[in-house]
Formats: sequence, structure tokens, C-alpha cells
Amino acid sequence: MQNLTDALHHAHCVACRADALPLSATERAALLAHLSDWQIAERAGVLQLERACLFGNFNQALAFTNSLGALAEAEDHHPALLTEWGKVTVTWWSHALRGLHRNDFIMAARTEQLAATAIGHR
Repeated sequence: MQNLTDALHHAHCVACRADALPLSATERAALLAHLSDWQIAERAGVLQLERACLFGNFNQALAFTNSLGALAEAEDHHPALLTEWGKVTVTWWSHALRGLHRNDFIMAARTEQLAATAIGHR
């Protein structure tokens, strides 16, 4: 089980092919088991992976938002981000698929790492 967790934390996104399919319920559950505090929500018929990251103040939340934005840009996979005082809500989904892809779980794992680093430097 730890091997998949490590693999997610170190993986990079791959471009979704035009014929790619969203993950099955079984695949989503297996990957979700390797993440902490993430939820799958459905909005307008689209499954999305979401987590709130908590910080000590607005500046820390904003710094995390900017760091995650840079990571997202480097991977060419972009989340919805809601930055508030002491809190950033991160939502991943694959827009082209209108659902969840392995890339979303990779980026969720990498978000966890980034949040742990940011929280550790408070």
C-alpha cells in the first residue's frame, strides 16, 4: 500500500488522450485510500476531488495558493482554488473528461506534500 502512496507523490501528470475514460468507482476508491482528508463530490454531474487545507493566517494560505499554482502550471493540470483567511479549498478534476483521472489523484497527493511543507514552516 505504501508503494502506491509513494508512487502518487512522485508521479507526474500525463496528457489525457481524446479517448481517455474517467476512472471507475473501484479505481477511484483504490486511489482515494492513499490520500488524507480528500472527498469526492459531484457538481453539475462532474465528480471532483476536494480538500480544505488549513493555515495560521491569510498570508500562509496565499503563499500556499501561489506555490500550488506554480506546481499546477508546471504539470499543465489546474485546480479550482478558493483562498480564504487561514484556509485553501483545492478541487481537482479533469475538465476534458468531465470527471476524475489518475492525474487528479497524482495532483492531490502532491498537494498534500506541498501543504505539509507549508504547514511545517509556520
